[in-house]
Amino acid sequence: MPEMTFTVRWPDGDVEHCYSPSLVVHDHLQVGHRYTVQDFVDRSTAALTIASERVRVRYGFACTSSAATQEQIRRSAAAHAPTDVVEVLRMHPPLPVEVTR
Repeated sequence: MPEMTFTVRWPDGDVEHCYSPSLVVHDHLQVGHRYTVQDFVDRSTAALTIASERVRVRYGFACTSSAATQEQIRRSAAAHAPTDVVEVLRMHPPLPVEVTR
């Protein structure tokens, strides 16, 4: 199962690197997009919950790293107003670019 990291900038300028055991985060967040803190928490929680479930289905146990990332995001979000803005700076690995001819 491919894993990934995504990097965000919080409203106070802090940059945080987050881990996901699945590329599913690409379905919920986009590089360069800005989300309110609440929307970011909701989107990242949804993605990381799906990622953890994928681990559970494949290996028989939930991903504790995914749960830790969710807690890390909740702690960081608590320092900001729900309407403040978080920017997604990077996702690695990026999704492959399809070449059309």
